[in-house]
Amino acid sequence: MELAPTDDALALAALVRRGDVSATELLDAAVARIDACEPQLNAIVHRFAEHGRAAIAAGLPDGPFTGVPFLLKNTGLDVAGTILSTGSRLFDGVVSTTDATLTARYKKAGLVLIGKTNTPEFAMSFTTEPAAFGATRNPWDVTRGAGGSSGGSAAAVAAGYVPMAHSSDGAGSTRVPAAHCGLFGFKPSRMMNPLGPAVVEGIGGMSTPHAVSRSVRDNAALLDATAGPDIGDPYAAPARGPFLAAVQTEPARLRIGYTPASPLGTPVDPACAAAAADAARLCEACGHAVEETDAGYDAHALAVAWQIIVGVNVLTAVDARAQSLGITDLSGWVEPVNLAWIAAARALPATAYLGAINTLHRTARALGRFFQRFDVLLSPTTAAPAPVLGQLAGAGKTLEEFWAAFWRHAPFTCAFNAAGAPAMSVPFGFTAGGLPIGVHFGAAFGHDALLFAVAGQLERARPWAHLRPAM
Repeated sequence: MELAPTDDALALAALVRRGDVSATELLDAAVARIDACEPQLNAIVHRFAEHGRAAIAAGLPDGPFTGVPFLLKNTGLDVAGTILSTGSRLFDGVVSTTDATLTARYKKAGLVLIGKTNTPEFAMSFTTEPAAFGATRNPWDVTRGAGGSSGGSAAAVAAGYVPMAHSSDGAGSTRVPAAHCGLFGFKPSRMMNPLGPAVVEGIGGMSTPHAVSRSVRDNAALLDATAGPDIGDPYAAPARGPFLAAVQTEPARLRIGYTPASPLGTPVDPACAAAAADAARLCEACGHAVEETDAGYDAHALAVAWQIIVGVNVLTAVDARAQSLGITDLSGWVEPVNLAWIAAARALPATAYLGAINTLHRTARALGRFFQRFDVLLSPTTAAPAPVLGQLAGAGKTLEEFWAAFWRHAPFTCAFNAAGAPAMSVPFGFTAGGLPIGVHFGAAFGHDALLFAVAGQLERARPWAHLRPAM
């Protein structure tokens, strides 16, 4: 079956509920679409449709998404009996023995899990080009990347494999691919979604799982189904839902701070700047007060702190895996640029890690002061449209060159990871060459519902669901 542009996940679940289509037919349609497009896109690295068929045969729970096929990012999320290789040769063959808490909640919502999507090695890049699995290509232009680190998920949704897919975001890894693939990407407040049952938080609390989707309402309804603390979590975000209801609520007049310039002082592509300016005008037309301003945090210090925290966290995981395998030389097991990153982390004193954590806290304080004056921060999502494959990849670059390209491409998003605050990328037009552009909105910690209300208003004013690549 071919899905119409309006067939988001909630619409498909309604078809299943009415008996107009079966869960098996939806799964078959997804598999057929994957078979047709995967040789071009390389968005999926581990396929397990048989798990989905077994779940359907056993009887699916009655949830908001019963019968809808769903893909998961190949990092950070266990699905019992499936591979979790994290985009790396070092973790090849690692099979999860239990479901993560979030996986269990996806299943309870009625989703049918059918595969894992491509990610850069250890999810450490804004492009999805791992040496272990090869590059994911953008459905809008296969010479370009789909973004990272949730590039496989974004490419899969943009190409119509599934209407939404799991993603995670530690510096922009949901929002950047969403921008490059013409999708809605939402990073919830820190610990709105749990990382349990074994893990409490990722990369100093910066990593937050959720989803990329075609519609805002799917994204909100999914968060309604998954939000809330896990058993034993030391802290959690206030779940101020229901989020689906917020999508249909017209927000009151908002004070919107508009930041078109990179906080690092690096260039911003005119098309990305123009899209953000267009979004600012639309917000004014919707009755909001928009003021150009600066967010007031030290983006240079944050970039250094992020590199330290990520490096130390990956070093810990890599060392544990290497020890379990009896590997003493990681050459050939880990990509060279990531080996250099790990080596840099190994040389740091413990005080450097604490200093980096304190930089996150200073960033959170600065954004907190910003949100005393404004309700929302508006900016471009990225400083450039989807780049040509290889441009952001680590292959052939020194660590310093890789980091420079990384931050130059997406300087706007990481502050919300540092602060644990919610943020989203909204599709907002195209370049002259037909590449999607995203516009970024963020709010104060726990104000996820406010962002969903803004997203719903923008979606009604400037719909995007009908805009699809010619795959």
